[in-house]
Amino acid sequence: MTEPRNPGMSSVPQTAPVHTDSSSAAVEMDPVEYTLRKRLPRKLPKRRNDVYVNMKTDFRAQLARCQKLLEGGGHREICVHGLGLAINRAINIALQLQASSQGVLQLAANTSTVELVDDLEPEDPDEAGEPMTRTRNNSAIHIKVFYPDPQ
Repeated sequence: MTEPRNPGMSSVPQTAPVHTDSSSAAVEMDPVEYTLRKRLPRKLPKRRNDVYVNMKTDFRAQLARCQKLLEGGGHREICVHGLGLAINRAINIALQLQASSQGVLQLAANTSTVELVDDLEPEDPDEAGEPMTRTRNNSAIHIKVFYPDPQ
């Protein structure tokens, strides 16, 4: 049995070093005084056969879109991309596609790390606090789902 999680031990630090736009020195900030705004990740060039998986869209809808691209779209391969929490969903979609094709489709997976940027904006614009940015890394997966060339 796993040990209960200690509520005092959070995976998110309460005060984190933050880099300002003007200098690279670490600054201690109070999380109550700033609003965190996550920027969208930089996407790879979007091709017709690229599918970016997320956690907001229904799983079956994303799976149906991939099946439509492979069967009706005239593509012999698609690339399924997942970032962060959506990695498991991207893997599940690729495996479901392979299972529904009775093993005809093949998979090739690559992992990477994506650098994300967050904006920290002061809660009270009248105070002297400057907007800051914070960079963090997140895992990503890119799965090529394809029909092998007939030999």
